[in-house]
Amino acid sequence: MLKECNDASSFDIYVIEMYRRYDIDWIRVIVFDILVVYHIGMFFVPWDWEIKNNELIEGLKWPMIFVNRWRLSILFVISGIGTKFALSKRSHGQFILERIQRLFLPLLTGTLLIVAPQIYLVRLSEGDTYSSFLDFYPHFFKGIYPQGNFSWAHLWFLPYLLTITLTSLPILLYFRKRDNQVVLWLQKLIQRLPIGLYVFIIPLFLIELYLEPRYPANHSLWGDWYALSHYFSCFLSGYILVSLGDVFWDAVKKVKNKAAFTGVISFLVMIWTWENHPSSFWVPLFASFNRWSWILAFFGFAACFLNKESEVIKYRNQAVYPFYILHQTVTIGIGFYLMNSALANSWKFLILLLGTYLGCWVLYEFGIKRISILRLLFGIKAKTAHGKPG
Repeated sequence: MLKECNDASSFDIYVIEMYRRYDIDWIRVIVFDILVVYHIGMFFVPWDWEIKNNELIEGLKWPMIFVNRWRLSILFVISGIGTKFALSKRSHGQFILERIQRLFLPLLTGTLLIVAPQIYLVRLSEGDTYSSFLDFYPHFFKGIYPQGNFSWAHLWFLPYLLTITLTSLPILLYFRKRDNQVVLWLQKLIQRLPIGLYVFIIPLFLIELYLEPRYPANHSLWGDWYALSHYFSCFLSGYILVSLGDVFWDAVKKVKNKAAFTGVISFLVMIWTWENHPSSFWVPLFASFNRWSWILAFFGFAACFLNKESEVIKYRNQAVYPFYILHQTVTIGIGFYLMNSALANSWKFLILLLGTYLGCWVLYEFGIKRISILRLLFGIKAKTAHGKPG
């Protein structure tokens, strides 16, 4: 395994015969950790969410706005990287079946078994009365949330990723060809000028400028043209970037400091412009620079310091998908009993944080991880004859 920051590296998200990108695994885990903390924060801020604390914290919105600008975008970039590896080992038919198994089955499982209790608790918090969850469950299928009850809630990422992956397949197969002219051109550009990584900001800016004002994100998939276009661009960017091989990893290490500095400055300027000139052309421009700069900074610093094998990342990388599916229901379950409590907000936050991770870990470690059918339904690879994931 190549350990040093300046060493050349391969480019997959899971396992290749000789190399593994542990830094990508770490980014994926860290960003999902941020997602957990973000959803706990939603319990306290004035923005719309499933349940709310009896005391809201206005100032908490600023750090949440900061991470909200890039946290989901980087997940789709990582998904594009993983797709590059998965597609390189499979025919397109095998790839489609594997994506359906890894995305649609967990979506179906999560919606029917994990999201339904969320909506039940939401309705109880609003004053509806049911004798039990089983009494509520038939009502889960009546109408679309929030007017009705049926929802995929936080699992919206899965149908979006599945849709983007399947609809982009012809483009992915085109870029999979050896000696692709676009990839060769980008390799020459970025090798000569590492800051050329910012060329990927162009589609992000155009989408932000023309689609975001007309189609605010709604996570319902249908008609969500801004979000679909934005995440499609991020996904395809990840796929193309990793196709550049060592050129990408060398370049992103070189620009990481500049990218982090640009991320800080562009965020501050974006907020000022947002507050004073909300309809300005400059808001989407600085928003796009901010988003892409933090993505590059994450990849650059992770490539230098996190591309190391450890038992911690092996465990967490396998557990992260079930944790993602489970976490919001666990958070809402705990929050339901805390929302009207007289406890200080700091204690509530700590209880939610520790309780969410402990609850997810117990369900994963003593249930999902050990039962073959649950591994399948929660998107974990089956064990081999040696007891390791296949």
